[in-house]
Order: sequence, then C-alpha cells, then structure tokens
Amino acid sequence: MNRAKSNLVLARNRLPDVYLEDLCFDAQQAAEKAIKAFSIHLDLCFPYTHDLTDLLTLVEGAGRKVPEDVKRAGILSDYAIESRYPGLAEPVTQEEYERAVSIAEKVVQWVERQMASGP
Repeated sequence: MNRAKSNLVLARNRLPDVYLEDLCFDAQQAAEKAIKAFSIHLDLCFPYTHDLTDLLTLVEGAGRKVPEDVKRAGILSDYAIESRYPGLAEPVTQEEYERAVSIAEKVVQWVERQMASGP
C-alpha cells in the first residue's frame, strides 16, 4: 500500500513540464498496486498484469463486493501502456487527468477501508 500511496502522491502533483500522460500512468499504478496489495491481504495469487478489470474480477471472485466507482478503475488500464508511448494514443486532456486521479483516489481509499476491516 505504501507504493500505491507514493504513486498517488506523484499523480496528484501537477508540475510544469510534466506530461499528463505520465501523471495518469502514476494514477494507474496507484490503483494497480492498491488492488494487488489487497489481493495479497486476501492471500490471492494475482497474475502479472496491468489490467485493473482482471484484478478486480479476481477480488470479486474471492467474495468481495467491488463498488461501481472502484470498478471504473478499468479505464485506467490504458494508461499503463498506451499513454507511455508517443503516437499510440491521443494526448491526455486535463479532464481525463482529473478523472484518472479521482478514480485512483477512490480505489486506494476503498482498499484501505477493506484492509482495515480484516481479511
């Protein structure tokens, strides 16, 4: 969870000359690391993937209800690959960036609550 929180801090801090694509990558990483931390907490073996929908499906398969606002994290998966390579995707807009950070925050907060309530 510490690594997830670290990525979230990076994603939130918009600095001059930093690409929104890079910040969205950090948002995606925050969500991914939080979900993987929760998987470890649940003693689940998770695949080495950046697909957040797949990771959340694994958590649901373990009997955990995933709220809709957390399921939206699936849209962050594209930031793990496409946004890091010029020409694969359109430039990220301010609105997309804000949405990515908001979703990542919801995922991290949800995972923290779930882990605090026990296995």
